[in-house]
Amino acid sequence: MEEIRMLAPTAILGYGFPLDSFMRGMEEKPHLIGVDAGSTDPGPFYLGKGKSFTDSVAVRRDLEVILDAACKERIPVIIGSAGGSGANVHLDWNEQIVRDVAAEKSLSFTMARIEAEFSRDYLHARQQAGDITPLPGVPPLTEKEIREATRIVGQMGLEPVQEALNDGALVVLAGRAYDPVCFAALPVLRGFDPGLALHVGKILECAAIASTPGSGRDCMLGILRKDHFLLRPLNPERRCTPESVAAHSLYEKSDPFHLHGPGGKLDLRETQYEQHDEQTVKVWGSRFVPAPYSIKLEGARPVGYRSICIAGTRDPAMIDNIEDIIKGVESSVADNFEETEAYLHFHLYGYRGVMGELEPLQQKAHELGIVMEVVAPTQKRANTILSFARSTMLHYGFPGRISTAGNLAFPYSPSDLEAGEVFEFCIHHLLHNVDPREPFPVKLEQLGGITV
Repeated sequence: MEEIRMLAPTAILGYGFPLDSFMRGMEEKPHLIGVDAGSTDPGPFYLGKGKSFTDSVAVRRDLEVILDAACKERIPVIIGSAGGSGANVHLDWNEQIVRDVAAEKSLSFTMARIEAEFSRDYLHARQQAGDITPLPGVPPLTEKEIREATRIVGQMGLEPVQEALNDGALVVLAGRAYDPVCFAALPVLRGFDPGLALHVGKILECAAIASTPGSGRDCMLGILRKDHFLLRPLNPERRCTPESVAAHSLYEKSDPFHLHGPGGKLDLRETQYEQHDEQTVKVWGSRFVPAPYSIKLEGARPVGYRSICIAGTRDPAMIDNIEDIIKGVESSVADNFEETEAYLHFHLYGYRGVMGELEPLQQKAHELGIVMEVVAPTQKRANTILSFARSTMLHYGFPGRISTAGNLAFPYSPSDLEAGEVFEFCIHHLLHNVDPREPFPVKLEQLGGITV
């Protein structure tokens, strides 16, 4: 093959895309449709709780369009990090939607399911063998973290998806996966350069975000050739530029020139970007540097229950004294509740609300948005402490106060909102000395009868 054409409909399965853009992509006769379905960006709750951060109706709409087109043209569809976090419960959720769409539309295809969840016993053994090391800023893994994590996944590389494709799968539903996998697996299987394949895959997994104006809800076409690749948005209102593509190549990397993944790293030090035509950018020079194979592990554990209250003030005297008021409220809470497990925090929007103590600009706005947050071992306890903190701040005395009826304005009634369970990432480590395929079982199933 001289080139492989790859269609990226959307940045996350369920984010949606214009049908016109998708049909333009299909007119290019792509060799595969890839879509990343997950991320750790929404935080640890979705992995810990086993829920998707995208809506089932939205995911179904996307899949109705994608699967119908792919089955008509017999184009492989590769979905990475299915269900958002890629654990077995997320795979189950996403798989059921695929089954429902296939049944409703009378579609026929071979589906591969690739699991990415790790058992505690397996990881205990690997931890005791010294095969698990922490990523930067993370302490060494202990049995406590493994035991407390509700779910643990590993980011699969290209090899399990390539196995599924070799076995005849038309639809590959993969658990937690390295972001570029859903685009890079097939080209590397067909002998294309892995550096270029991984680079184009890393950009395509966010679809049209790398264009200008960028959007995660629009389609992008990638054309991979032997010594370069091309990127073109499929909406005439967008265009790729060297700046937009190079900027997106910095995305999600602490090092602007290297992206580590299973089996090596992507080296962008010699990468070049050139305007190919009005909408298209040409990229070359990206290299893959092999390294001993390792897999990133992710795990989340429960830490309590959260209650929040949203309020605001534009009283100049209260704003001037806000630090002392918060200290006074915290002191009152500590006097009335002896437990040390509860967490009380005040987010001040208009003054350090986003960056906290790292905020370099210390001036306060003329009005402040105040989010009071309590995390405690039970929802009832979180509600109780938040109620006390909110009522204390509402009537707290401070220099210059004129009204005694209340210091805060509440946009909602009730003012106190239960936010439910809270999770934190407790595993962010690398698993070494591992076979690329062994931890990720591939299960094939024929849906809808005999394929042709």
